[in-house]
Amino acid sequence: RIMDQTTNYRLLPNMEDHECFGCGPANPSGLQMKFYTDEASVFSWVTVPPHLCGWSRLVHGGVLSTMLDEIMSRSVIYLLKRLGLTRRMEVEFLRPVFIGKELKVEGKVREVANDREVRAEGFVYDEEGRVCARSNGSFILFSTDRMRQMGVADSGILDWFDRMSGKI
Repeated sequence: RIMDQTTNYRLLPNMEDHECFGCGPANPSGLQMKFYTDEASVFSWVTVPPHLCGWSRLVHGGVLSTMLDEIMSRSVIYLLKRLGLTRRMEVEFLRPVFIGKELKVEGKVREVANDREVRAEGFVYDEEGRVCARSNGSFILFSTDRMRQMGVADSGILDWFDRMSGKI
């Protein structure tokens, strides 16, 4: 069913050996989110497995928050070709979200405040297209050189980003 959803979008590159809980293909316990774009937004389709539940069949709120943080971050990375770290994030939970159901997650860049900060928004939709959770966040922008200096990410990730964004 996911393939039916993604035919109008371009699959975005990801590091195959990345172990991030949200997007890492090499993390068997994570969400393994894949990202797609229509050049205005970034999307992911996720079916949350049972081991990430909260109450009974509900997706844990922290997992929904992770999905929203990932999609907003990827919106900054792919739409602006910049690296950003989450500064602030606000999440509103609007309706129950159940494990084992396919969810659509969407992220958009809302505003480039200045050359150091950007604001983004994220949405989680259920199978009927209803918004179940939404978020707003601000992200501080960094160059790959500054990220190296801070020791926030290893050189492999930063080199990959530079290649992906056309900087090298």
